[in-house]
Amino acid sequence: MFIGISALNLDGKGRMTVPARHRDMLMARAQGRLTLTKSPDGCLLMFSDDEWATFRDKVLQLPMSAQGWKRIYLGHATETEMDATGRVLISPELRQAAGLEREVDLIGMGRHFEIWDRAKHQAQEAAVIEQGMPDAVRDIVL
Repeated sequence: MFIGISALNLDGKGRMTVPARHRDMLMARAQGRLTLTKSPDGCLLMFSDDEWATFRDKVLQLPMSAQGWKRIYLGHATETEMDATGRVLISPELRQAAGLEREVDLIGMGRHFEIWDRAKHQAQEAAVIEQGMPDAVRDIVL
């Protein structure tokens, strides 16, 4: 299970170094093969190869009325691999889609990761807190 947040920087080629605590698990589970895709939340989603197959199959089963969502998730999907030093190349198209410049947050979301522009993530998180805690969350936290 992937959890936690890591503050990272993209290099000049648009590569992100996956922290060692996640890198080892990604190598063990999927030999470093990853899929990145666009999220409607304004970030990118990053899946190990095995988790991507599960997610992709669920998306493929969506009805025709959800064709636009299929296009978002599958049409923007890019397969990549971690290099020997744990770097992942994020395509220019995906960097642009998520507004990634240099400073990014990698967030473990259980079975996948989110990659956010740091400033955008901080603003999004502040907006969530501003809205207050919904009862469904309050019931499990308090």
